[in-house]
Amino acid sequence: MKRPLFRRCGHAPGTLTPEDQAVVDQFRAMLTALRTPQPWTPGGAQDIAVRVGPFVERAHTRPGDDHGPDMIAVALVHPDAPHAGAYLHGRQLGYTNRGWLRCETTAILGFWQPGYAMLTHAAASLPLPDGVGMDPAHYALYIEARKRDGSRDGFTLLRLGPYTQTRHAQRDYDRLTAALDGRETTLVPGFRVSARYAPFDVSDHQLFDDPYEADVVALLDVAVAGVSA
Repeated sequence: MKRPLFRRCGHAPGTLTPEDQAVVDQFRAMLTALRTPQPWTPGGAQDIAVRVGPFVERAHTRPGDDHGPDMIAVALVHPDAPHAGAYLHGRQLGYTNRGWLRCETTAILGFWQPGYAMLTHAAASLPLPDGVGMDPAHYALYIEARKRDGSRDGFTLLRLGPYTQTRHAQRDYDRLTAALDGRETTLVPGFRVSARYAPFDVSDHQLFDDPYEADVVALLDVAVAGVSA
């Protein structure tokens, strides 16, 4: 990993130049961040520091999908965001086209601290590798039953995902919508059943059925039968 180099010996006479002092301060901040990390807590809604190979990167957590316990959704961002120039530099190094990623919570060092910036690909002027060790956090379909009295009360009948391509999700959404046509208000008495297209909730991945392993309409029928039993 490339590191900023001091331009003078630490034993040289005289005071440090402002530039050298800035490097010393950055190095001290890095040591402080590594020695005293700020523990991440699920649902913290703050940027976090995650391991990407031998580097450390800054990441946004996806609102509502950051409660773990073993996996959350994140987006890698340039360490200097949102300062001027960070977006352009981040785009050049591949930070801006990753989208949401599935991050194992064991890769989280803690909440982001500026001291980690020296350990990023950006600090070394290196592009992010094609494989950062995180799979995309794709999209999903949620089949929900809502009360017909206009309130938001209800429950989720079925969760399908993750979809690796949006066209696959759209295809199944169309199939489910057609299967529900004319039956939305009769499948579950007192409720209206509908399908909703939304991001895959990585934190609750264990609650989802794999849409590539079974027929989605058959899965809907099983879910409805389970509620009616």
